[in-house]
Amino acid sequence: MKIIPLKEGNFSTNETKDFTLLTNENVETAKGIKMSVQPFLIITHKDIILLDAGIGWKNDNGKTVISAILEKENIHPNQVTKVLLSHLHKDHIETVISRTENGFQATFPNAEIYIQKRELAFAMENTGSYSFDFDTLEKLIELENIVWMDDNKGNITDEISFEVVGGHTPFMQVFWIRENDETVFYGADDLPQESYLKYHLAYKSDFDGRKAMELRLKWQKEAIENHWKVLLYHDLDKAILEF
Repeated sequence: MKIIPLKEGNFSTNETKDFTLLTNENVETAKGIKMSVQPFLIITHKDIILLDAGIGWKNDNGKTVISAILEKENIHPNQVTKVLLSHLHKDHIETVISRTENGFQATFPNAEIYIQKRELAFAMENTGSYSFDFDTLEKLIELENIVWMDDNKGNITDEISFEVVGGHTPFMQVFWIRENDETVFYGADDLPQESYLKYHLAYKSDFDGRKAMELRLKWQKEAIENHWKVLLYHDLDKAILEF
C-alpha cells in the first residue's frame, strides 16, 4: 500500500470559514485557527483511493495543488477509482468537481464517489452555515458516479470499511483501508491533528465534542494494539502517525 499526502498548504481560517494561506510573511500575525488541508491518495493492488478532496487551492500557475501533486506522482485523474468523503464541509469536497467554461465536470471521471445520505440532509438543513459551500455541494450531488450510503457501518470492498461515528458532524464517517498486514485509519475531523491525542478535550467546533473526544481515546488504544497508520487531515506538520 502506498500513501501519498496531497497537502494543499497550511492555512488560517476565520469565523466565516475563509481560508488564508500561511506564508513566512504572515504566519506570526495571522489570526484565526491554523490548520493544514491535506487529503490523501491511497494506492492498493485493487484501487486508487482519494480520502476527502480539499479546498481546491491553486498554485501560481493556476493549477490546483492536488492536480500538481498527482502529475508529479505520474497519476492521472482518470486512474482514481474511489473518492471517499468523510463529510461535506467546504474544505473536504472542492476538488471533486472542476469548473469549466460550460459549467462543471467530475475531476475524477472514473471514480465512484461515496457520500452519506444523512450527512447531505444535515448540510441542506443548515444553509446558513459558513462551513458549507452550497454552490460546490449542489454541483457535486449532480454527478452521475455517486454511491449513496445509508448504513451505519460496513464494507465498501474487502479492503475498505467504514463507520458513521458522528462527532465533528452528526453523520461524519471514518474509514479503514487494510492490505496484507497493514491498516490505514482515517478519522477525518474527529482526529485531525496529533495534538488531539495529547490533550483530551471536547472541542466547541464539533457538533458533539464529547463524543469525538471519546472516539479518539478508543481509536488511540486500538491503533496502539493493532499498529495502525493514522492519517491527519489538518495537522500543520505531520501527515501520518505510525503506532
